[in-house]
Amino acid sequence: MSENPLTSGSRWLLAGLILILPITVLVIRVTHWGMLDQTALFYLGLPTAIALLVVFTARPKSGTGVSMAALTVVLAMAALLLGEGMVCLIIAAPLLYGMIAIVSGIASLIARGGRGSQQALFAVPLLFVLTLEGVAGITFLPRADQGEGSVFVDAAPVDVASALAAPPAYGPFEAPFLRAVPFPEPVAATGTGLAVGDTRAVEFTPRTTFQIGSEPTPRHLDLEIVESEVRADGGRVVFEVAEDATFARWMDMHRATATWTAEADGTRMTWTIDYDRTYEPSWYFGPIQAYATDLAAGYLADTFADEALR
Repeated sequence: MSENPLTSGSRWLLAGLILILPITVLVIRVTHWGMLDQTALFYLGLPTAIALLVVFTARPKSGTGVSMAALTVVLAMAALLLGEGMVCLIIAAPLLYGMIAIVSGIASLIARGGRGSQQALFAVPLLFVLTLEGVAGITFLPRADQGEGSVFVDAAPVDVASALAAPPAYGPFEAPFLRAVPFPEPVAATGTGLAVGDTRAVEFTPRTTFQIGSEPTPRHLDLEIVESEVRADGGRVVFEVAEDATFARWMDMHRATATWTAEADGTRMTWTIDYDRTYEPSWYFGPIQAYATDLAAGYLADTFADEALR
């Protein structure tokens, strides 16, 4: 039996509408086209348009389609309240849509009865167990993790040490993922030295929302050197997090470690960031946070490498 053309067309339309929001957000965030990612049109107008398109044009003919349409509307309307946090929803959107597809498929098999329904019943306790992750401390993967970034610097170890001892000139993120997702960007730092007890205070782009009467909230990260070894051929410095008013919403950051070693015609510098994952499920958010932290460590390595070459 051939599929009803209207049903097929409705499903394709729904699929297209679901894809519009994440694709549009990523393109605008990565390219900064027209600086729209800094306007209310981006944070308020875009999700409103998506919600209206789904409500007035999508006509899904299945339980899965209805669920997808409802989730799209919920995410779009939630973005109106979250402001810049809307893009965080984009990160979670594949997980949410995937779970809807899986649960709807299992429910449909059970509702139809027969041999397939009996097999589908075995998935119910598995899904229940998966939903428990994060409740009462339950986790399937270790929360402690580490990001790392390394770069070769065409400079002597003493030049790298001098760069690390002074506040750098922070530039924009170059990695597309860091540009697409609204991670806080460092804008300035105070504090000098590489001795134990020396501190750094890093200022980040302020947190903004579109709630009535709200004003941008300053964000900062305070660090203190707890270990230091500076030699003629390299060194290692450990910056421990003293206060985090920037990344605490996404991860529990503990320390950042810079190591540098002389190599032929230059120096190898490596940054590592130790943190605990705070989002579940671990199998989904774990790799995402690990990838983002690797990019952040690489950004630090590139930033201080540029300073060493000045």
